[in-house]
Amino acid sequence: MKLSVIVPVYNEAQTIASVIDRILAVDLGSIEKEIIIANDGSDDGTRQAIDTGAWRQDPRLQVHESPINLGKGAAIRLGLKYASGDVILIQDADLELDPQEYGALLAPILNGGAKVVYGSRFLRRASQIALRTRVANRLLTWLTNLLYGARITDMETGYKVFRREVLAGLRLRCVQFDFEPEVTAKVLLAGHRIVEVPITYSPRRKDEGKKIRWTDGVDAVYVLIKYRMTRGA
Repeated sequence: MKLSVIVPVYNEAQTIASVIDRILAVDLGSIEKEIIIANDGSDDGTRQAIDTGAWRQDPRLQVHESPINLGKGAAIRLGLKYASGDVILIQDADLELDPQEYGALLAPILNGGAKVVYGSRFLRRASQIALRTRVANRLLTWLTNLLYGARITDMETGYKVFRREVLAGLRLRCVQFDFEPEVTAKVLLAGHRIVEVPITYSPRRKDEGKKIRWTDGVDAVYVLIKYRMTRGA
């Protein structure tokens, strides 16, 4: 089995090297691993941090560039063009999520026949997450469950894992943070069950580089309702 780790990145010069170090350090036994960095028009030194990384010539690593900043969804779709793995995992380029949890994320696919796995920040105590963030995430997840008949706890999680054939069957149009609601809506409309596993989460503040805004939550509501009304078209 081969795992493709897609790392969408925009202006993460301070963290991208550490994230790649941590991904490479993960021991997955016999599972082959490739890392696909999708640099979304960064202009803060991220490209220099990638080019000077000790792992830059590692054959498991690919770097693909967008000439301008489009958004997380566009970066993920760029990475998907080059992913060759049987399983595809999305890894944010900050340090909020821990690659050492790949084993737990892959277990339902390897052992239980699952095709889609989400890492949930809310299956464990999440006292370090700001109240506003918890409320927003719970409302968006509640709306997802209501509209699509799901039973998940964290729709907006950054850790999403898919069997390759699941994503191959979806036509994604996302450009920015609408990747999360769009892929969730289309996975559920396609009849796939989302299995969740608990993950740890170390949130950062806006002054530390947090990019998501309250307007992205409004966009998520729109996307969820739109795809429910149009059946994913």
